[in-house]
Amino acid sequence: MNKKKIYPQWFLLLPLALYIIFFLFPSMLGVLYSFTDWCARSSKTGLHFVGLENYIEIFTSKKNYADGIYHTITFTLISNIVKLIPALFLAILLQEGIRGKGLYRTLFYLPSILPFVIIGIVFKSVLNYNTGLLNSSLEFLQLGFLKQKWLSDLDMVWKSIFGVDAWRGIGYVMTIFLAGLNAIPKSYYEAAEIDGANFWHKLRFVTLPMMSGSIMINLVFGITYGLKVFDVVYVLTNGGPGHETEVLTTYAFQLYSNGQYGMSTAMNAILLVITAVIGVLVVKVMSRQEVQQ
Repeated sequence: MNKKKIYPQWFLLLPLALYIIFFLFPSMLGVLYSFTDWCARSSKTGLHFVGLENYIEIFTSKKNYADGIYHTITFTLISNIVKLIPALFLAILLQEGIRGKGLYRTLFYLPSILPFVIIGIVFKSVLNYNTGLLNSSLEFLQLGFLKQKWLSDLDMVWKSIFGVDAWRGIGYVMTIFLAGLNAIPKSYYEAAEIDGANFWHKLRFVTLPMMSGSIMINLVFGITYGLKVFDVVYVLTNGGPGHETEVLTTYAFQLYSNGQYGMSTAMNAILLVITAVIGVLVVKVMSRQEVQQ
């Protein structure tokens, strides 16, 4: 046998074993537990198979667990939009020869490396209705009519979450876009300018097609982050007011904390299915783009 062909296969064994032990096996075990009445009392009463009872409870309960699915998907869609579009234009702006662009890049990227627990605590203080820096600044500027209950008003709470999440994530997305922009030959833009193309023409016919890889990478990362979002919601609102900002992960955390382990694993199983379906769709789209290129 040719050892050169065997070596890559051996190199895959350790990562594959780790993947099976620490991800695949726990995931499958969690799915199995989701069909049981596993709870804090199971050590005394035993574990019993209940079929689809946990899933039926999630979709029919008056506690509106199903809203967590809707909120999770909505957050995934909107959070990607509010980060991708501004980040793209920031990347294009900073790619130009503006003065101090290195400093601006650093400043925009810094929030993405901060722990969100710290960011959440700071912004929870800033957005406080009575003592927060934002409302106090609006009053100081004689703009008190703009004051809002940023984290308790149903009309504002999701806007606040999206705003804080975008503040943290735009710099990271921008950095990936900058890498994509650096890979585009300048001769393409020079040729477009000779043909009389303006900014929007160059964006549509040169920049976006040449950055399809960067866009896809940001979409994959953004979708993965959005589906498993927890920290930004938990720290800022803890699912409130009135469970209006609950997502799948916060519901699963609450159920587990209350000793309803079977229900919690069922919630995580639903998240696993949604992630798998969207993951397959993303892979298909990426495969089609590779074939076209």
